[in-house]
Amino acid sequence: MRAMKAYLNLFDLSQKVNYKNEILAGLTVAMTMMPESLSFAILAGFPPLTGLYAAFIMGIVTAIFGGRPGMVSGGAGATVIVLMALMRSHGLEYVFAAVALAGLLQIAVGVFRLGKFIRLVPQPVMYGFVNGLAVIIFSSQFRQFRLADGSWLSGPALWTMAGLVALTIGVILLFPRITKAVPASLAAIVVIFAVVQGFGIDTKTVKDIASVSGGFPPFHLPNIPLSFDTLQTIFPYALIMAGVGLTESLLTLNLVDDITGNRGRGNRECVAQGGANILNGFFSGMGGCAMIAQTFVNLSAGARARLSGIIAALTILAVVLVGAPVIERLPMAALVGVMMMVAIGTFEWGSFRIINKMPKQDVITGILVAVITIWLHNLALAVLIGVVISALVFAWESAKRIRARKYTDDAGVKHYEIYGPLFFGSVTAFTEKFDVAGDPAEVIIDFRESRVADMSGIEALNKLTEKYRAAGKTLHLRHLSEDCRRLLHNASSVIEVNVMEDPSYKVAAE
Repeated sequence: MRAMKAYLNLFDLSQKVNYKNEILAGLTVAMTMMPESLSFAILAGFPPLTGLYAAFIMGIVTAIFGGRPGMVSGGAGATVIVLMALMRSHGLEYVFAAVALAGLLQIAVGVFRLGKFIRLVPQPVMYGFVNGLAVIIFSSQFRQFRLADGSWLSGPALWTMAGLVALTIGVILLFPRITKAVPASLAAIVVIFAVVQGFGIDTKTVKDIASVSGGFPPFHLPNIPLSFDTLQTIFPYALIMAGVGLTESLLTLNLVDDITGNRGRGNRECVAQGGANILNGFFSGMGGCAMIAQTFVNLSAGARARLSGIIAALTILAVVLVGAPVIERLPMAALVGVMMMVAIGTFEWGSFRIINKMPKQDVITGILVAVITIWLHNLALAVLIGVVISALVFAWESAKRIRARKYTDDAGVKHYEIYGPLFFGSVTAFTEKFDVAGDPAEVIIDFRESRVADMSGIEALNKLTEKYRAAGKTLHLRHLSEDCRRLLHNASSVIEVNVMEDPSYKVAAE
């Protein structure tokens, strides 16, 4: 027992871990992850078992080595969609190679500590991303109301399915009033399974999606030519998959941070995601990333440690090896009801309460991100567009803040005290504040309350210095950083800097 606890300590599993909650949460996550991974594999034209292998490999590796206890990874649709075109054009072997290459790229992001750039995602973008994702999760459940030929259920089959979904939701809502010892989602799955089996109800089951029976993930080197042409073929897909996977994983990590109140390690998560995808490429998995819906299932069941993710992954493997006959009889209605409740819990309902208090540009950005997420099902693109719009809005607002306080001292020297950042967006307003022709022979620009942020600002100072020199006047630039003085080599003869009062900041943040 002591040896087991020491092993669990190694992976942050020891202190304050509720083992009952972790085990039950892991079982619940496994039940909801398997149908989703199967559905995405079939949608992309992959063999169904590649989805389950991905769920196991992603789950076990990231649960043990990832940067965020409580987060769940698996065969996610966001990354699978990227690979569909490659599957159609070149086949499954190229897909496995692209997945492995994407893993290498993700490890590189973690090694070079680039995961921190997820902090640049503003809150309105997060609201839009989460709300759009909640709508996708909810609406995607309706495809379970279709038959294999694509037609909708009708008549008794439709009403049976709808009734069982409603019963699942009712159990999830009411069960916590009876006891919180068992996760409500798991209890609902068990209740619906018992009802269907006990009354012999004919309804759609997991087996209607695909068989989940198989063996251990087989080692398999992608059978592709090792050439530059092959690299040219798979690299674009690998790059996009790596970006989409890390975007979704790091955003999920941030969301879990908000829920749990402690910070995860983004770069460690990047390395874990990459390692898992490399294994997927060599063990017949379709690859994946963090799964927000299953992560919320895990957290709502009370899991806060790594153990639940390990249990979920091992459960999926056990089902593939020996438990398929039981799992294939699970009613899809129970899983649909669970995922619908996850979607409702995922939606940021609080964003409606503060919408009238947010700047209108933030509201528009959040709505736009949600619409793009829902419309294109491309989470990374939606977030990227949201970040770009937010950055442009910020640049515009910051550009309007630059101002100058002007006065002439007793010696006849004119002073310009600059307030606000000098960067590409504010150089025009900055330049317009100076009266080169009307100023006295000596002028001082004081940057104590300002900051030169980029090369556009440096160039503006160069041009302004040249204008004063051409007019036969002397321009002094005070309180510039060392980097500014080094870059302003063209104006070095007229720069006057009080070294004792110079700030220590840099021109551009490292």
